[in-house]
Amino acid sequence: MTFRTTLRGAVCLAALLTANTALAEVTARQVWDDWKAQLSVYGPNSLSVGAEDMAGDTLTVRDVALTMTEDDVTIRATIGDVSFAEQGNGSVRVTMQDSFPIVLTDRQGMTATVLVTQTGLEMTVSGTSDAIDYAVSANSYRIALDSVVDGDFTFDGDVSMTGNRLTGSYTSRQGDMRELTYAGAVESVDILVDVQIPQAAGEYITLGGKINGLNMQAEIKMPLDGVMINADDYFTNGTSMSGGYTVGKSDYVFDINAEGDQMAGSVSAGSGMLATQISADRLAYSGRTTDVAATIVSAAAPFPVEIGLSAYGFNLDIPLAASETAQPFAFGIELADLTVSDMIWSLFDPTNVLPRDPATIKIGLAGLARPLFDMMDPAQEQAVMNSYMPFELSEVTLTDLDIAVAGATVTGDGAFSFDNSDMVTFAPLPRPEGALRVQINGLNGLLDNLVTMGLVPADQMMAPRMMMGMFARSTGDDQLESQLEITGDGQVLANGQRIR
Repeated sequence: MTFRTTLRGAVCLAALLTANTALAEVTARQVWDDWKAQLSVYGPNSLSVGAEDMAGDTLTVRDVALTMTEDDVTIRATIGDVSFAEQGNGSVRVTMQDSFPIVLTDRQGMTATVLVTQTGLEMTVSGTSDAIDYAVSANSYRIALDSVVDGDFTFDGDVSMTGNRLTGSYTSRQGDMRELTYAGAVESVDILVDVQIPQAAGEYITLGGKINGLNMQAEIKMPLDGVMINADDYFTNGTSMSGGYTVGKSDYVFDINAEGDQMAGSVSAGSGMLATQISADRLAYSGRTTDVAATIVSAAAPFPVEIGLSAYGFNLDIPLAASETAQPFAFGIELADLTVSDMIWSLFDPTNVLPRDPATIKIGLAGLARPLFDMMDPAQEQAVMNSYMPFELSEVTLTDLDIAVAGATVTGDGAFSFDNSDMVTFAPLPRPEGALRVQINGLNGLLDNLVTMGLVPADQMMAPRMMMGMFARSTGDDQLESQLEITGDGQVLANGQRIR
């Protein structure tokens, strides 16, 4: 349930980001009619309007408001007056108020008000009724928390995010499905948090950040009469979305004094990216950030904490729709060149016994699996939850294995196929067949160093060394190699020696 709620939230966010530009056609009336059709994705009766006035070539729609309810929270955006002015060249210029509030209210009575402010906004719509193009630009677009009231609690402080020098394009195509394509660029984004903690004398949270070179893109397909926020169909009505962003360098500073502890520091990162794809058939999600550096000074630590990474990332790609044939999947994590300051090393290695080389963990898997259920179908939700294995596994390949820490390294590769007609030999898994090869360098040296440091008694090292002798063979000075093989008749071999 949490997985599907997260997907619905992601779709809602994408729609909110594009709502201001989801307008179209060659006349003012057609633009407004299309806007109403687009806003219908939030559900029936979500849009309210005070009046529609046509004067010459300009249509003014007054007191526009959008109300959405999701779970226990109601969101109401009071957009105000919107005008649609025909330009005489087949295009329509759209003008909105410089600012409008968004109010969030929950069932317990908590109310939060967010103020959206846009300066220098220019929005022009052109094209035809079934091929609509938009061009949008603004000097700035600011989202700021204006107030929070929850019983006796009242918000006090500044929380805002401001995009500077925005440009974007938006295209709508209408056929059997409504297809929306969006691309936007923001020169920089400023983040500010300056909050005094209520009922706590002298306690505060401050944060400032700047993100450079943000570029975004998204593609959405949905039924012409579809409701995007609909717990009854999730993505089974044909809705799909893909998108993501790339970003340049970012920098943050913070200072927090809470519950008697103070912590301050800075974080910076190089380029980064995020990509998503969500539909009834597939979920794909990947991200990567480079050149991360953090420095933290805390009253709880006697020295600054410094951490660095050349990159961290992840990827997930899984099929979601029931199929008669196996479908590809993939998973991977990356934590490259992790470094910490010498003071941190000295806490557990004061005599500098261990090599202080950067640490790395990279693991990648790919394979084929057949989904046994439609994972996004609410009618099959209980069956999925009750199933021990909602996928039928066919193949798994180790595409990446690279682990390096304290002078020892582990690399490897391998692949296995699975016979789903035999669920007994390796119950509850199908019977595998294949081989895994692993190369280990520097492990004996690491074990010796752990003994020298006094972290492990020397007599306790005999068991792990015997295990290495059983499952690995020496290929050089402190170099080991191990091959684990599972044969078609269920035998398990370690370096050719049968162990099962």
